[in-house]
Amino acid sequence: MAEIRAIRANIVTLHVDAIVNAANESLLGGGGVDGAIHRAAGPELLEECRTLHGCKSGDAKITKGYRLPAKHVIHTVGPVYRGGEAGEPAVLASCYRRSLEIAEQHGLKSIAFPAISTGIYGYPIEDATRIAVETVRASLDAAPSVEDVIFCCFSESDLAVYRQALASRVSR
Repeated sequence: MAEIRAIRANIVTLHVDAIVNAANESLLGGGGVDGAIHRAAGPELLEECRTLHGCKSGDAKITKGYRLPAKHVIHTVGPVYRGGEAGEPAVLASCYRRSLEIAEQHGLKSIAFPAISTGIYGYPIEDATRIAVETVRASLDAAPSVEDVIFCCFSESDLAVYRQALASRVSR
């Protein structure tokens, strides 16, 4: 069974098979995690993203990692939070599920997720974390190649929320 853990780090520094980018639908860069990943990966990432013709919310697409220590970037588009009654939980869960499906399709062993949709998209960290942890736990059986899942937190406060969620139930 895969190890699931939370750490505090800058996701662009991680030596994993794939980091997940909390992207916008254009996949052409933006602010927050998205901008940091594009800057660290270099202009080749933008060039490859242009060939992907965007990505719908809840879906994911993969590129090379270029100048990143990660071999790949899995770009996923989370929902903008509008109170939680507009299908946001299902779309957010789909981001994690699709990212793991792509990791499995490419035989990737390690993947690192940021806190998708919790920045400018406004998803409350506690709700987003619960969805992330539950979805990853439920999806790992379908992704046997994945051995290491990291929730990469930017702040100590987010890390505390993830650690609490991970401790709240024993992993399968």
